[in-house]
Amino acid sequence: MPRRPACKSNLFDRYTSNKMSMPHLLRLAGLAALISVPLSAADDTAYHAAVDPVFKNTCFGCHNPQLSSGGMNIQVFLDPQSLTKNRDGWEIILQKLRTGEMPPQGIPKPPAEKVHALTSYIQAHFDDLDRAIKPDPGTVVAHRLNRVEYRNTIRDLLGVEFQADKSFPTDDSGFGFDNIGSVLTVSPLLMSKYIAAAGRISARALGSDPLPKKPIEIERSNRTRSITRLDRSTVETTFRVDFDGDYDLRFGLPGERAADAKPVTLALWMDGNLIHKMSVETKPSKLVYFDPYSEEHMRVHLTEGEHTFRAGFLDDDFVDTLAKADVYNKKKNKFVDTLTFVGPFAPTAENPSRKKILLCDPQTGTACVQRIVTNLANHAYRRPATSQEIAALMRFVTLAKSQGQTTEDGIQLAIQAMLVSPNFLFKIENRSIAAAHPVSDYELASRISYFLWSSMPDDQLLQLAAQNKLHDTATLDAQVTRMLADSRSAAFASNFAGQWLETRNIDVVKPDPKKFPEWNADLRDNMKTETRMFFEYMLRENRPISDFLNARYTFLNEKLAKFYGIDDVKGPEFRKVDLTTDQRGGLLTQAAVLTVSSYPSRTSVVLRGKFILDNILGSPVPPPPPDIPALDESATGKSASLRQQMEKHRADPACSVCHNKMDPLGFSLENYNAIGQWRTMDGSFPVDSSGTLPNGKSFSTPSEMRAALTSALPEFLTCLTQKVMTYALERGLESYDARTAAAIEKEVAAKDYGFQTLIFSVVHSAPFRESRSETTAAKTVAEVHRGN
Repeated sequence: MPRRPACKSNLFDRYTSNKMSMPHLLRLAGLAALISVPLSAADDTAYHAAVDPVFKNTCFGCHNPQLSSGGMNIQVFLDPQSLTKNRDGWEIILQKLRTGEMPPQGIPKPPAEKVHALTSYIQAHFDDLDRAIKPDPGTVVAHRLNRVEYRNTIRDLLGVEFQADKSFPTDDSGFGFDNIGSVLTVSPLLMSKYIAAAGRISARALGSDPLPKKPIEIERSNRTRSITRLDRSTVETTFRVDFDGDYDLRFGLPGERAADAKPVTLALWMDGNLIHKMSVETKPSKLVYFDPYSEEHMRVHLTEGEHTFRAGFLDDDFVDTLAKADVYNKKKNKFVDTLTFVGPFAPTAENPSRKKILLCDPQTGTACVQRIVTNLANHAYRRPATSQEIAALMRFVTLAKSQGQTTEDGIQLAIQAMLVSPNFLFKIENRSIAAAHPVSDYELASRISYFLWSSMPDDQLLQLAAQNKLHDTATLDAQVTRMLADSRSAAFASNFAGQWLETRNIDVVKPDPKKFPEWNADLRDNMKTETRMFFEYMLRENRPISDFLNARYTFLNEKLAKFYGIDDVKGPEFRKVDLTTDQRGGLLTQAAVLTVSSYPSRTSVVLRGKFILDNILGSPVPPPPPDIPALDESATGKSASLRQQMEKHRADPACSVCHNKMDPLGFSLENYNAIGQWRTMDGSFPVDSSGTLPNGKSFSTPSEMRAALTSALPEFLTCLTQKVMTYALERGLESYDARTAAAIEKEVAAKDYGFQTLIFSVVHSAPFRESRSETTAAKTVAEVHRGN
C-alpha cells in the first residue's frame, strides 16, 4: 500500500535539503535584506541571556561542529544575527523544544523556566518581524480538476453520475493530497479520455442515445461463480450497466425456513449505497415435489457504468442461529443464490438532466438556444463566459444543423466542446498581477466550493460573486456556514479525511482471510462509514479537535458494535453511541485507521507509530535505509512476542534513532489486531501496550496513550492546521506560510480548539483570499538592491 508524505514541517524539509525553488530563495533573500538590521547591545545581551543557558549547558554537547547530531550544528545559532539569517533553522529548534523531543531521553533536561524563556524570547522576536511585513499569499498554478472534482462537477453541472475514478488514470499526489495543482498534469492518454468522456456525458445528459429495442438478460449466480458470498446473508457481484435506464432485478431465493420463521427484508446496494429494499417471506413453500425456491423482483433505475452490487437480508437474526454448515442448506435456510439483470427499459421518471439543461424549448429559436448555451458555459467555466466564447460554442450548434442534425444535437455538440475546454478542465486564476492582491469574487467562489465540496460553485455563490459581495467577511462566513451544513460537504470528509487518515486505502486492503475470517465487504464499508460520520459530526457540530484524539463517542450500527464487543446497538442504521469503556476513543481506535496501518497478516508497530508521528504529532521520521531485513513473521506470537522482536531490531544503532520514536507509539495500539478488534494476547504472549511519547510522557494502556496525546494538543493543532491549509490552498506550504499558520493556530486555541473554527480561519487567511504572480519575489529583491 502506498504511503503518503508525513504531516511534517515544510520548514524542516527545506532547511535540511536545500531544495528551495529559486523564486522562494530570492524572496527569502529579499526579506532578509529588508530586516537584517544588527541588534543593539541591549538586544544582544538579552539574546545571550535567553539562549546560552540552554544551548551551552545542554544542546552544544551533541550539536557541535564535530558531532552535528541529527545534521544540526547549533554554533551558528549562538550568533544573534541567526534570527534573520537562519529563521528556518530556528523554527525547527522551537518545535523540538516545545514538543519535548529535545533533549532526547537519557540527556538531562534543562529547567523548564529556561526553555520557556528561550522559546518566548525567540518567538516574540519573530512576531515583531512578522508584524512589519505584509503576509505573502503565495501563488497557485493552473489547477486541473482531479477525478473526484471532475465527477462531482459533472454531477452538479449536468446532473449526470460519471465514474471518473474508473474512466481516468489515477491522479498523482503531492504533500499527501491528490488536489495539488503542481502535480496534476495532463497526459495524451488523459486528454483522449477527456474527449471520449465528453461525448458520452453530453449524450447521457440529453438522453439522446436510443435504448436497445429488446432488453437484455444477464444472470449472476453462485453456480457460475459470478457472485461472491460475503457472509451468511449477503452476496456481491459486479455488472456493467451500458445505458441509463430502469432495470428489473430478479433475485433467486432457494431454500425455506421453519413455519414460524419471520419475514426478512431483502436489500440491494449499489457501490455501497442502499438503493432498494422489500419484505420477503421465508416460510416453507407448497411445492413438495421440487426443491423449495422463490423469486423476487425489483424495478430500479441504474446509471451507466461498472457497478458493484450487493444483495442480502437486513436484520436477519435467524441466520445467526444456524451452524456454519447449514447456512446454505436449502432445507434449513433461505438465501440469495442468483441475481439477474433485465433491461434497460425507458425510465418512468423524467430525465432530470434534460430539465436542468433545457431552460426553454430549443425549437422556439436561436434566442432560446443561446440562453441555454450561455447558462451552461457560465456554470462550466465558473465565471461569466465572454461573448467570443459564447459565439464559438454557438458555431457548434450551427455546424450540427448544417449537417442535417437537430438543434438538440447541436446543443449536445456545444456541451462536448465545453467539457474539453481548458476553462472547464482547469481552475484558472488571473496571475498577471505581480503584487499580492485579492482574488476575484468568482475565483474565491471556486476556491471555497472546491475546498468544502470538491465541486463547482452553486448558483448562490455565483450570484454573490456577480454582485461582488463574496469578499465581505460576513457574507463569506454565511456562505461557509451554509456550505458546511449542505450534504455536499460530505466530500470534505471523504477527500480530506480519507487522505489525511489514509482510510481511502481501505478499499484495496486485503486482510488474510484465514487469520481474519470476519473480514468482508460489509465490515469494510461499516468501518468507512464510522470514520466518515465521525468526521462529519466533528465538522458540522464544531467539536473541539481533542475529540479526534479521545472522543467518548463514535458512530456504530449493530454489526460494527458487535465487532467492537459493544452491546445494546440494534439494527443496520448508524447512530451516535457513547463509549462506556476505555477500549475505544477517538480516531486512533477506529477499525478503519487500525486496518490501513497494519499488514494483511499482522499488526505493524512501525506503520502505526509512524502514522501517529506523521498525522497527529507532526514529527516525521526519514525513510528507512535500503536492504532492511524483513521481520520473521513465523516467530511472531510463537517463539517471541512482536515487542521482543522489535526490541531486538532496535538494538541496531542504525535503526534505533527512528524506531525509538515510532515503536513505543505503535505498541500503544497492540491491543487491536490487524483489523481493529480488541485483544489481550499476541499469540501466546500477553499484549504489552506501554510506551512513551517523544516528549518523554509515559503510558501503560491505549487510554493512557490517548490522554497523553490530548495533553499535546498544540502539537496536534499545528499538524492539523498544516494539513488543512495544504488541502485548501492546493499547494505545499512554504516558509512564508509559517506566519499565517501560527496566526490560525492562535485563533483556534483561543476559541476552544473548535474544528469549524479552523476551517473559518483558513478561509479568512491571506493565502486563501489573495494571490500574486511568481515574479513578485524577483522584483522584491531587485528593489532592495536598488535601495527602494
